[in-house]
Amino acid sequence: MKRVCYNKSMNNLKKLVGIEAAKFVKDGMVVGLGTGSTAAFFVAVLGRRVAEENLKIVGVTTASVTSAQARELGIPLKNIDEVDAIDLTVDGADEVDLDLNGIKGGGAALLMEKIVATYSKDYIWIADESKMVTHLGAFPLPVEVVSFGCGQLYRLFDKLGFQPTFRLDDAGERLVTDMGNHIIDLHLEKIEDTTRLIKLLDETVGVVEHGLFKDMAKTVIIGSEHNGVKIITK
Repeated sequence: MKRVCYNKSMNNLKKLVGIEAAKFVKDGMVVGLGTGSTAAFFVAVLGRRVAEENLKIVGVTTASVTSAQARELGIPLKNIDEVDAIDLTVDGADEVDLDLNGIKGGGAALLMEKIVATYSKDYIWIADESKMVTHLGAFPLPVEVVSFGCGQLYRLFDKLGFQPTFRLDDAGERLVTDMGNHIIDLHLEKIEDTTRLIKLLDETVGVVEHGLFKDMAKTVIIGSEHNGVKIITK
């Protein structure tokens, strides 16, 4: 594992890692644009580069909110099915362990995020140091499920001791994702066997996707209050 450190030059850690991640973007790339507060800083930096440097890129977004931001900044967009491949995707993460596996989906965009990541040649996470953990699981694991039979899935997860809760929207109703599904958050505290849990969820009928991202990110850019920006690669 390679670590490269830079001195901190700004107070806003999310902005720092967004700026650093944007350096990986080159002219002519198809770029996957992640979702969340940290990824939004990355998208903002790209927007400035498009306007000021005439950077020629095409963005592929992972959520409707990211699409709206990119359009406002003048970043050209295409649907994932309109490109042959994605050169680089930069996204946030809710938890990252020492092997660069992670949990994503706090912004309810995990399905689109995982699809875009899967078809990316390179995949970078950006986060602040609080997201780095020894074991995954303290952050509730999002599981995206179809609406039909979601109550049955809830009861199954409850019987397995996963402490499930339905994700709610601002009105207190079950949240509906951009893909028209619901999310059940699993409060696991500590995931002892990531591979086994992935297999269980992948084989459960009604589960569309889950927020465990294993062996996907090749690079993680971490913003630290004391050490500035740190780049960790496998």
